[in-house]
Parts: sequence; structure tokens; C-alpha cells
Amino acid sequence: MERLSQSGTRLRLSLGLTLAVLLIELGGGLLSHSLALLSDAGHVLTDVFALGLAWFAVEQSKRPADKRRSYGYQRVGILAALVNAATLIVVVGAIAVEAVRRLMAPEPVQGGMVVATALVAIAINAFVILTLRGSGSNLNLRAALLHVTGDVAASAGVVVAGVVILFTGWLYIDPLLSLGIAALIAYSAWGIVRETVNLLMEGTPREIDLAEVTRQITRTPRVTGVHDLHVWSLSSNETALSCHVVVGDISLGDAEHVVRDLEHRLCDGLAIGHTTIQVESCHPCGEIHHGPGEHNHPHEHAVFTSSTSSSRPAPPRAAGSSAPPR
Repeated sequence: MERLSQSGTRLRLSLGLTLAVLLIELGGGLLSHSLALLSDAGHVLTDVFALGLAWFAVEQSKRPADKRRSYGYQRVGILAALVNAATLIVVVGAIAVEAVRRLMAPEPVQGGMVVATALVAIAINAFVILTLRGSGSNLNLRAALLHVTGDVAASAGVVVAGVVILFTGWLYIDPLLSLGIAALIAYSAWGIVRETVNLLMEGTPREIDLAEVTRQITRTPRVTGVHDLHVWSLSSNETALSCHVVVGDISLGDAEHVVRDLEHRLCDGLAIGHTTIQVESCHPCGEIHHGPGEHNHPHEHAVFTSSTSSSRPAPPRAAGSSAPPR
């Protein structure tokens, strides 16, 4: 919660500074009649939207779990990151269209005022980047950081274009640099889109090796097998796991010790903090064939189910019952 509070403070400060950049570039563009600055101001407007959405997502993620959202509201951040990345792709398209138009019909630019305004914008945005750095694996903050970084690159292009136009009068430098910046932003945005979609599809996190997870589980004393293994992300920085482990004929107390051992191995070794582990001994359900979605197979023996959020053993389940849904 403390980390979320720090993220919210960073985002609020960054949002205020980015609004200042928007007003500065808008005023500079109107005074210098520079379409480049006005276009960059439009790009900054998307940054304002991205940072505002990111701040909203952080605030939502602080909300506790309830009956409607048993895992809490952490995934709001994932949705916000997806919207931010999609917005970036739209911005890239707009920059490309405008660059092509300028290549066909270059427009005069007042280089001196453009350079001065863009330098002020770069200075403020550089401070915003330093503020947002250290977000680690938080996908939502990374998407917001990408927005601001893209704006610094765009402003740097405006400075270079302004200097070249100021000293040479060659107007084609502005659209050419814009196309290069658009390609860089598109490449980075596509990476965010792919990772976000993987999170929403509950895919295995990129940093998790399922083979290593299986080895960690099967190396645990008294565990003879594992099946129905699933690893997914609750959010960009919290990983969950569920599985069935097969053990010998042991007591309920020993089964609980096995689960606790597994929890420590998975948390300390692989940073998987939310685990749901079902222990089977007499008739492992892994012996029963079931394909994708076919989990309603009979269990006529008692099982022990544990989660990091609860250590109480589950009561015996009746025949025909299914594993608890994720």
C-alpha cells in the first residue's frame, strides 16, 4: 500500500507538470505560428490523458477486495495501460499523416521561438521522467513513462528541426525527424500492447519458466507429482499459481506442512506470492483424463486445499464436485 501511495504522489506531480508543458507549447505554437509546436502540444495532451488515467488506476488499485471483485481492483491498471498504449498507436498514425503532408507542402517555422519553447518542454519532461523512474514492473506506470519519453523525443526533434531551419532554411528536416520518432514510439507501444494482452488472457508471465516451477514443486519432500498447474498474473507485479500436488499416504497435518514448504519455495525462489495448492493422496485426479475445460471429474476422496490467504483445511468434497474456480 505504501508503494501505491508513492506511485500516486509521483503521478499527481507528473500530471501537474505535464499540464504546464501543454500550456507552454500551446502558447509558443500560437505565437510562432508553428504547426510543429502545436502538433507536439497535441501529443502532450495525450500525455495528460495517460497520466490522469494512470493516476486513476493507482487509486482504484488501493480499493480492498469485495464480493464483486474478490481479487480486488488491481487489474484496473492493466486496462489503463492497454488504453494508453492504444492511444500511443493512434498518435503515431496522426504524426505520420502530418509528416507526409509536410513533406508534400513544407510550411515556414520561426526557428528561434520554436527552439526556446521546445527546450523548456524538454527540461520539464526530463524532470517528470526522473519522477516516474523506479516504477519497476508496474506496467501502468511504464506506459505513462513511455508517453512522457515519447514527448521528450518529439520535443528534441522539434529543437533539431528548429535549429536546422533557423540556420539553413531546409524545411524537410521537421517531417523526416517526426517519422523517425513515430517509428520509435510505435515499436515501444507495441511491446506494451503485447504484454498487456498476455496479462488479460491470463498467460504465463514472461519471467516465469513453467519447467522450473514444476521442478521446484516436485523437489519438495513427499511430493511425487504435480498436474493442473496454472501460473498467471493478477496484476503487472503480482503473480498467482494454482496446482494439484500428489503425495503419499500421509496425515492431514503432514499435508499442511507440505503445502507450507511449497509456499515458501515458490515465494522465495520464484516470487509467486499468491498460491492455491490442492493435495491428493489416495486417488490422484491426474489419473483421470480430462481435456481443456473438463474439470468436473469426480473426487471420492478427501483433499486438502490451501491458499496463502487462508490456512484452514477444506472439508471433504462430495462426489461430482469440482475444483474451486480461480
